[in-house]
Amino acid sequence: MNRREFLELSAAAGSALALAHGAPATAGAQSQTRVVVVRAEDHRDGVTRALRLLGADGVSRRHAVVKPNFNSADPFPGSTHPDTLGALVEWLGAAGASRVTVADRSGMGVTREVMEAKGVLAQSKKLGFPTIVLDELPGRDWIAHPLRGSHWSRGALFPRLLEEAEAIVSTCALKTHRFGGHFTLSLKNSVGAVAKYGPDGYNYMSELHTSAHQRKMIAELNTLYRPALVLLDGLEAFVAGGPEAGTKVRPGVMVAGTDRVAVDAVGVAILRLYGTTQAVSAGKIFAQEQIARAVELGVGIAGPEQIQLITDDAAGEALLSRLKPILAAG
Repeated sequence: MNRREFLELSAAAGSALALAHGAPATAGAQSQTRVVVVRAEDHRDGVTRALRLLGADGVSRRHAVVKPNFNSADPFPGSTHPDTLGALVEWLGAAGASRVTVADRSGMGVTREVMEAKGVLAQSKKLGFPTIVLDELPGRDWIAHPLRGSHWSRGALFPRLLEEAEAIVSTCALKTHRFGGHFTLSLKNSVGAVAKYGPDGYNYMSELHTSAHQRKMIAELNTLYRPALVLLDGLEAFVAGGPEAGTKVRPGVMVAGTDRVAVDAVGVAILRLYGTTQAVSAGKIFAQEQIARAVELGVGIAGPEQIQLITDDAAGEALLSRLKPILAAG
């Protein structure tokens, strides 16, 4: 089976498998996408229940690469909680993944030092998964994508590891972003999947963070791939500040889906429910620049009416009754 046949077969089976390079995803054409929201007090319990309820597929017999949020060594929700990462890796193995790799690039620290401080390297030995420090990949392991029509002057460099992965899994936290992103959820998590520096020393992240189009540029990176699964850990959240520290609340939720726009829309709704920044609170959720640009590019669904919210108990239903009016407002 060649690459095109593999992707066509996967799409027909309802999987949201790895690659969408050079063209926007087609999720926006779907009528509805499921987003699971479960109330939980324990990360492992939340991961297991959310993924079981979602019924996520697309990982059986596949090489799954997990992209966590190790932007810094700060404690959760500043970075992925170790219990969430561990439970996710174990779930992928139980779901039949042929192998699982964890890969990331930090934005506010040296990646290897961040992973060491967070216990990821020790955890990888214990659970038996390889960990890839993206910054340390040689030049030959990066693929240049021009991102024509985007706000990136040189496009972006995407790692061959993710380019060739059979299933990409994104796990992110629930938080605001005071450096221009406004919020950092699954769309923003993609920033840590691309290179900071080019072979000539060009700083792609400097371009991003100094641009008036930063939020649109975040969305544009998401045309580089399509995840099989997105897991948003909202047991705790930053409703102001972020990404490494801020005003913390405890929503006690775990969110899972396969559509980044849908997951982020639900994440923004939760931030609004708990009272967040003016930038995140302003206007319709689908008018937020990250989300609006992602919709324009076909990265995900086009509006809140395409989100089917699912939960598994009375506490979850009570939360959904509060979230639905916020989402319905657009």
